[in-house]
Formats: sequence, C-alpha cells, structure tokens
Amino acid sequence: MQRIEFHCHTIYSKDSLLPPEKLLGTCRRKGIDRVIITDHNKTEGALRARELDPDRVIVGEEIMTSKGELLVAFVQERIPPGLPPLEVIARLREQGAFISVSHPFDVMRSGHWELPDLEEILPFVDAIETFNARCMSAQYNQQAQDFAREKGIKGTAGSDAHAAFELGKASMILPEFHDADSLRKALERVEFRVSLSSPLVHFTSRYATMRKKLGVGIPAYALK
Repeated sequence: MQRIEFHCHTIYSKDSLLPPEKLLGTCRRKGIDRVIITDHNKTEGALRARELDPDRVIVGEEIMTSKGELLVAFVQERIPPGLPPLEVIARLREQGAFISVSHPFDVMRSGHWELPDLEEILPFVDAIETFNARCMSAQYNQQAQDFAREKGIKGTAGSDAHAAFELGKASMILPEFHDADSLRKALERVEFRVSLSSPLVHFTSRYATMRKKLGVGIPAYALK
C-alpha cells in the first residue's frame, strides 16, 4: 500500500510559490510515496518534478473548463483552459488520463460545478473529489461524498496544497498502480487520511498571486 497526494501545486501555478524541489523534499519527509502534481492549466512543474524523482511523481493538471475544474492524472499532453467539458474529457481519454472533478460543490471557488453540468459529465469521468482540504466549510466535502454515494461513483481526496506545509493534509492509501486503469482498480481499496486545512492557507495563495503580479523575487519561468 502507498500513501498518495492526489492534488497539489507548484510555483508553476499562478497562486503558488512552491518549487518542485521543495515539494519533493517535503513528500519524502512526510512519507508520501506518490504525488500527482496538478498545476492550474500547466504541466511544466509536474514534468520538472518527474525528471527529479520519476518513481514518485505522476504528471497531472487541474484544468479550468468552461463550466468548472477537472482534476486529472497521467497526462501526456497539456490541455488548455476554457474549453467545453466534454471536449476536454474526450482529449483526456485519447491520451489515457484518469479524470476526477475538483471540489465540485465548493461555491466559494470559481472552479465549482453547477449540478446540471456535473450530472452531464458524470458518465464520462472516473471519480469526483470527495474531500479537498482547502474547502472553507466541511459541508462542501459532505455534499460531494453524499453525491458520490448516491451516484455510485468513486471519490478522490487531496490536500490541494499550494505551500509545503499543506502537503499530506488529505491523502489516500492505495495499492500500487502505474496508469489510469490500475488507478481505477486501486480506488476500490482506498483508505482516506484526511483533515481540513486552516482557512488561513488561502492567504498563502493570495500572497503568491500578489508577488507574481509584482514580479518580486520570482523566477522568470514562473511568470509565464
């Protein structure tokens, strides 16, 4: 069994200052065996991290569609933001990705889903995120868990970490897997290790966004 961080960000996301090197060091220290790096609409951070630690890193992406965000793993080619959800899903299927849905009921975030849109894509995704440690209210995760149970769809959990200290707040214990198909099978035996982060973690993202706008001490590659 392995401990998995399914949802986290690096400095390549617009609202994070976490270098891939520090993310990996923190994962090793906290006993996180596999990490799916899901930067906003980018894969460069995940690719960089995989070069450094290929056995630990899975390339993912958090994609803003025209209706809400998708959380994906085993990405071969980056998907740009703003496309219709079913088009994004079709592109992901072509490259053999695993598809979950980010914090679907968290109305405090722009990436949440309206119920009709979520139900439209449900037959075509592998899971929904039933626990996100950054949700400001536990009710949003509870709604996702109730929905997943009602619809008979698998759930994923993630820290949604944008800073090193958040990594591992919400993780999953899974059998070994190596691709989207084996991940789907592994989720049948999932154990969750989850807790909510303090609402104050959102200030780290606002601070990162502000620093990037000002360009203060930020590497040029992270400002693109």
